[in-house]
Amino acid sequence: MNHVLGLINLQEDNSLIREITRERPIATIPFAGRYRLIDFILSNMVNSGIINVGILLPNKSNSVLNHIRSGKDWDLARRHEGLFYLPPRYDKNNNSQSELRTLYQNIDFIEHSGQDYVLLSSSHTVFNMDFNNVLRFHQNTGAAITMIYYTNSNETAAPCTVIQTKDNGLLTDIASRHVAYKGSNISMGVCLMSLKTFVDIIRYSYERGGTDFLADGIMRVQDKYNIYGYQYTGYVSTVNSIIDYYKASMQLLDPKIWQKLFLENSPIYTMVKDDVPAQYKTQAKVHNSLISNGCSIEGSVDNSILFRNVKIERGATIKNSIIMPGCEIKENSLIENVICDKNVIINSQKWLKGAKNYPFVIEKNTVI
Repeated sequence: MNHVLGLINLQEDNSLIREITRERPIATIPFAGRYRLIDFILSNMVNSGIINVGILLPNKSNSVLNHIRSGKDWDLARRHEGLFYLPPRYDKNNNSQSELRTLYQNIDFIEHSGQDYVLLSSSHTVFNMDFNNVLRFHQNTGAAITMIYYTNSNETAAPCTVIQTKDNGLLTDIASRHVAYKGSNISMGVCLMSLKTFVDIIRYSYERGGTDFLADGIMRVQDKYNIYGYQYTGYVSTVNSIIDYYKASMQLLDPKIWQKLFLENSPIYTMVKDDVPAQYKTQAKVHNSLISNGCSIEGSVDNSILFRNVKIERGATIKNSIIMPGCEIKENSLIENVICDKNVIINSQKWLKGAKNYPFVIEKNTVI
């Protein structure tokens, strides 16, 4: 895979998850107690042997730069190749964000990268996969483009791209839907193709007014290319909305799913932080929860995820909730079906409840 250029597109639609993406892109949403969403695709690329990775930055990129930095924690801080940031360039005539425009603006870097193939991915899909099998499938089928997909096990209401293929994987149809029925083949937003095909699509689509790589670059020209679908059968979840994020997070409290995601394949890397171990005080009660380093617990925590440096005071109760780094839940408060973004403070005697299938979201730095 050292002749594959990895590209991660962080210019993703956040319209259904704005409560926790006002100051960050989807890629840097905290996930699973210590990770960010971008850690999964970045680790998958590195574990597959891809050593040249470009990240298409969004307009709000501070959290991406703070988290990834030089790429050292993913072994991508190298003298040659390694990690590259591809920022959007300011255009006085058109200030809107467009992934095709950013790719077109950085086409020289992509074209002269010296790689034979391009693996393009978004960051909102959580999975653990070796891309070597995809490359072999791509070469054996003679595909111009290979799209990775999974088969949906339950009906879900969320924006998605549904594909249909023949038994040999040849794609016969591709469409954008707002509902995915059970048994549908859902694109994971990961495509593999030759560098020449990728550059040709970018130039052709952008110079004809295109803005979106999938809609304008692949859907409109699907008859021109030999496109195949590669089925992924491992654990996968997508985060397009608050409900998606809450469900995907809560699924990780099932030890079987945790094992599938983190233990059955290669490791998932993230930025290394040295923290003291979690402290469980005398009156602490914790059941079926993920507790990160630096937490201090004196109250009750049930079926919840606590990120680093969360403080739960005496008499406080946390149920079915996600508490992000730096939050403080004061004495005798009750938090149930709630997502607390970073540095939220819930004062004493406050009771906050969301619905089981629609959590209550408290934005970053809020004091209640």
